[in-house]
Amino acid sequence: MAFQILLNFFIAVVWMFMNSSLTASTFIVGYLIGLIMIIITRRFFKSRLYVWRLWAMIKLILLFAKELTLSNISVLLLIIRPKLNIQPSIFALPTELKEDWEITLLSSLITLTPGTIVLHVSSDQRMLYIHAIDVDDVDEAIDSIKNSFEKAILEVSRG
Repeated sequence: MAFQILLNFFIAVVWMFMNSSLTASTFIVGYLIGLIMIIITRRFFKSRLYVWRLWAMIKLILLFAKELTLSNISVLLLIIRPKLNIQPSIFALPTELKEDWEITLLSSLITLTPGTIVLHVSSDQRMLYIHAIDVDDVDEAIDSIKNSFEKAILEVSRG
Protein backbone atom coordinates (compact mmCIF):
# COMPACT_ATOMS: atom_id res chain seq x y z
CA MET A 1 0.00 0.00 0.00
CA ALA A 2 2.72 2.49 0.91
CA PHE A 3 4.54 1.77 -2.36
CA GLN A 4 1.41 2.52 -4.36
CA ILE A 5 0.82 5.82 -2.56
CA LEU A 6 4.45 6.89 -3.05
CA LEU A 7 4.34 5.87 -6.71
CA ASN A 8 1.16 7.86 -7.23
CA PHE A 9 2.69 10.86 -5.48
CA PHE A 10 5.87 10.54 -7.58
CA ILE A 11 3.85 10.43 -10.82
CA ALA A 12 1.98 13.58 -9.74
CA VAL A 13 5.25 15.42 -9.01
CA VAL A 14 6.74 14.32 -12.35
CA TRP A 15 3.56 15.54 -14.06
CA MET A 16 3.99 18.93 -12.37
CA PHE A 17 7.59 19.22 -13.60
CA MET A 18 6.67 18.09 -17.11
CA ASN A 19 4.07 20.86 -17.29
CA SER A 20 6.39 23.46 -15.69
CA SER A 21 3.56 24.37 -13.37
CA LEU A 22 3.89 23.99 -9.61
CA THR A 23 0.23 24.59 -8.75
CA ALA A 24 -2.20 22.50 -6.76
CA SER A 25 -4.45 21.93 -9.77
CA THR A 26 -1.54 20.48 -11.79
CA PHE A 27 -0.67 18.21 -8.86
CA ILE A 28 -4.27 16.98 -8.63
CA VAL A 29 -4.39 16.26 -12.35
CA GLY A 30 -1.07 14.42 -12.08
CA TYR A 31 -2.34 12.49 -9.06
CA LEU A 32 -5.45 11.41 -10.98
CA ILE A 33 -3.33 10.38 -13.97
CA GLY A 34 -1.10 8.39 -11.62
CA LEU A 35 -4.15 6.76 -10.07
CA ILE A 36 -5.41 5.73 -13.50
CA MET A 37 -1.96 4.32 -14.33
CA ILE A 38 -1.90 2.34 -11.08
CA ILE A 39 -5.40 0.99 -11.74
CA ILE A 40 -4.36 -0.10 -15.23
CA THR A 41 -1.24 -1.86 -13.89
CA ARG A 42 -2.89 -3.25 -10.73
CA ARG A 43 -2.17 -6.87 -11.65
CA PHE A 44 1.55 -6.24 -11.12
CA PHE A 45 1.02 -5.33 -7.45
CA LYS A 46 0.91 -8.04 -4.79
CA SER A 47 -1.61 -6.26 -2.57
CA ARG A 48 -4.97 -4.70 -3.31
CA LEU A 49 -5.13 -1.15 -4.56
CA TYR A 50 -4.66 1.38 -1.78
CA VAL A 51 -7.80 3.19 -2.91
CA TRP A 52 -9.96 0.34 -1.59
CA ARG A 53 -8.23 0.39 1.79
CA LEU A 54 -8.59 4.18 1.89
CA TRP A 55 -12.30 3.76 1.12
CA ALA A 56 -12.57 1.20 3.94
CA MET A 57 -10.94 3.71 6.33
CA ILE A 58 -13.44 6.38 5.33
CA LYS A 59 -16.31 3.93 5.89
CA LEU A 60 -14.91 3.08 9.35
CA ILE A 61 -14.75 6.77 10.28
CA LEU A 62 -18.32 7.31 9.07
CA LEU A 63 -19.49 4.20 10.94
CA PHE A 64 -17.90 5.50 14.14
CA ALA A 65 -19.51 8.91 13.65
CA LYS A 66 -22.91 7.26 13.17
CA GLU A 67 -22.49 5.00 16.23
CA LEU A 68 -21.23 7.92 18.31
CA THR A 69 -24.27 10.01 17.42
CA LEU A 70 -26.74 7.18 18.05
CA SER A 71 -25.07 6.28 21.36
CA ASN A 72 -25.11 9.90 22.51
CA ILE A 73 -28.83 10.08 21.80
CA SER A 74 -29.43 6.75 23.56
CA VAL A 75 -27.52 7.81 26.69
CA LEU A 76 -29.28 11.18 26.68
CA LEU A 77 -32.66 9.44 26.58
CA LEU A 78 -31.57 7.20 29.47
CA ILE A 79 -30.58 10.21 31.52
CA ILE A 80 -33.71 12.29 30.99
CA ARG A 81 -36.14 9.45 31.77
CA PRO A 82 -38.09 10.13 34.95
CA LYS A 83 -37.52 6.57 36.16
CA LEU A 84 -34.05 5.11 35.78
CA ASN A 85 -34.77 1.69 34.34
CA ILE A 86 -31.47 0.32 33.04
CA GLN A 87 -29.88 -3.09 32.80
CA PRO A 88 -26.11 -2.67 33.10
CA SER A 89 -24.10 -5.63 32.00
CA ILE A 90 -20.54 -6.91 31.76
CA PHE A 91 -19.97 -9.35 28.94
CA ALA A 92 -17.12 -11.03 27.08
CA LEU A 93 -16.64 -10.24 23.42
CA PRO A 94 -14.67 -12.88 21.49
CA THR A 95 -12.66 -11.26 18.73
CA GLU A 96 -11.06 -12.42 15.50
CA LEU A 97 -8.57 -9.56 15.50
CA LYS A 98 -4.93 -10.60 15.86
CA GLU A 99 -2.72 -7.53 15.59
CA ASP A 100 -2.16 -5.29 18.61
CA TRP A 101 -3.20 -2.16 16.74
CA GLU A 102 -6.46 -3.79 15.60
CA ILE A 103 -7.40 -4.73 19.16
CA THR A 104 -6.39 -1.29 20.43
CA LEU A 105 -8.49 0.38 17.74
CA LEU A 106 -11.52 -1.79 18.55
CA SER A 107 -11.10 -1.12 22.27
CA SER A 108 -10.80 2.61 21.65
CA LEU A 109 -13.85 2.73 19.41
CA ILE A 110 -15.92 0.82 21.96
CA THR A 111 -14.69 2.98 24.85
CA LEU A 112 -15.23 6.25 22.95
CA THR A 113 -18.82 5.25 22.22
CA PRO A 114 -20.97 6.54 25.11
CA GLY A 115 -22.51 3.86 27.30
CA THR A 116 -19.77 1.26 26.79
CA ILE A 117 -16.25 0.77 28.05
CA VAL A 118 -13.66 -1.96 27.62
CA LEU A 119 -12.65 -3.16 31.08
CA HIS A 120 -10.01 -5.74 30.22
CA VAL A 121 -8.35 -7.52 27.32
CA SER A 122 -7.50 -11.16 27.99
CA SER A 123 -3.84 -12.18 28.03
CA ASP A 124 -4.21 -14.14 24.79
CA GLN A 125 -5.98 -11.11 23.21
CA ARG A 126 -8.92 -13.22 22.06
CA MET A 127 -11.49 -11.77 24.49
CA LEU A 128 -12.51 -8.24 25.43
CA TYR A 129 -14.52 -7.66 28.59
CA ILE A 130 -16.99 -4.84 28.10
CA HIS A 131 -19.30 -2.95 30.44
CA ALA A 132 -22.45 -1.53 28.86
CA ILE A 133 -24.80 0.80 30.65
CA ASP A 134 -28.03 -0.64 29.21
CA VAL A 135 -28.17 -4.03 27.49
CA ASP A 136 -31.37 -5.96 26.90
CA ASP A 137 -29.72 -8.87 25.08
CA VAL A 138 -26.00 -9.63 25.46
CA ASP A 139 -25.87 -11.73 22.29
CA GLU A 140 -27.39 -8.88 20.32
CA ALA A 141 -24.79 -6.46 21.72
CA ILE A 142 -21.96 -8.85 20.78
CA ASP A 143 -23.35 -9.31 17.27
CA SER A 144 -23.74 -5.56 16.91
CA ILE A 145 -20.08 -4.90 17.77
CA LYS A 146 -18.79 -7.80 15.66
CA ASN A 147 -20.86 -6.84 12.62
CA SER A 148 -20.01 -3.16 12.80
CA PHE A 149 -16.67 -2.17 14.32
CA GLU A 150 -14.84 -5.49 14.09
CA LYS A 151 -15.96 -6.13 10.52
CA ALA A 152 -14.92 -2.62 9.46
CA ILE A 153 -11.49 -2.98 11.13
CA LEU A 154 -10.96 -6.32 9.39
CA GLU A 155 -11.84 -4.69 6.08
CA VAL A 156 -9.27 -1.95 6.67
CA SER A 157 -6.50 -4.21 7.88
CA ARG A 158 -6.88 -7.29 5.74
CA GLY A 159 -8.83 -5.98 2.80
